[in-house]
Amino acid sequence: MAWIKRNLLFVIGAVIAVGLLLAAGAYDFENWQRNNDALKSLNQMYDTLRKLGSQTPSPGNDKINNIQTAREQARRLREWIQQARQYFQPIPSVPVPTNGVITDAQFAAARDHTLNQLQIEAANASVSLPPQYGFSFEAERTLVKFAPSGLNALAQQLGEVKTICEIFYAAKVNSLDDIRRVRVSSDDVSGPQSDYLDGMAVTNQLAVFMPYEVSFRGFSQDLAKVLSSLASSPHGLIVKGINVQPAVGASSVSSPSGAPAPGGSQSSPYAPSAQWLPYVSSPAPTTGGGGLQTVLNEQLLSITLDIDIVKLSPGN
Repeated sequence: MAWIKRNLLFVIGAVIAVGLLLAAGAYDFENWQRNNDALKSLNQMYDTLRKLGSQTPSPGNDKINNIQTAREQARRLREWIQQARQYFQPIPSVPVPTNGVITDAQFAAARDHTLNQLQIEAANASVSLPPQYGFSFEAERTLVKFAPSGLNALAQQLGEVKTICEIFYAAKVNSLDDIRRVRVSSDDVSGPQSDYLDGMAVTNQLAVFMPYEVSFRGFSQDLAKVLSSLASSPHGLIVKGINVQPAVGASSVSSPSGAPAPGGSQSSPYAPSAQWLPYVSSPAPTTGGGGLQTVLNEQLLSITLDIDIVKLSPGN
């Protein structure tokens, strides 16, 4: 103690020096820890940049900016979608909802009117239909109360079926044999299986794909008209598959040169008289034997088309 008293100033200075050394050490340690964390973060960023640079495509470099290129391509794609919307116009529901709501009475009235109208239009176009055909709405044909959750979807399908039928009527096919759709309402459970397709509509970020299957009978000219009308439709009607085979029991029909085409037998029990193609078949004419030269030998076809109606999402 005597020594401390004699060297008090020295002791105080030593204590202060030790305290400063400890403070400096703590400060250095804290900065070292901060620098170490920063180095780790820098290494992580470097690794991420290196991985991005090794990807295909990469973000680019000082000469090529792939990110900007991607943004430009996305902008062009959005512009193309806007231009393409004219080919994917929505088909109006039947009936059109009032403030987004369709009542049972409105749908029942629209159903009866539409099915009756399709029957009349078929008769006017000389297109045969199955007896008392319900156009895939047999389950809903006699209902007056409908499942609320499926009413708007049924109205949308009724409008789409009407649009499809009118395309086939305009092509004047011999007969419209069957239309099949996907189930969209609990009311469809009680319907005949022949009215429905397995599966459901497909949805992605751009659109909804609503499938239909249409079976009809006609000649190759009728098929060409139908495909042309579907391709030129403003409602996004895409043919996904075609099945063509000779109609069961149908006989070929020949048209002699220089003479009107005679009638021919057809397999459909409700088919009208045969339709004739205006072109001449490729086989070379035969000589001798007398009689008129056959230049057309057309056979009635049974055709099934798989059709998707593409409906763009509201945000596209």
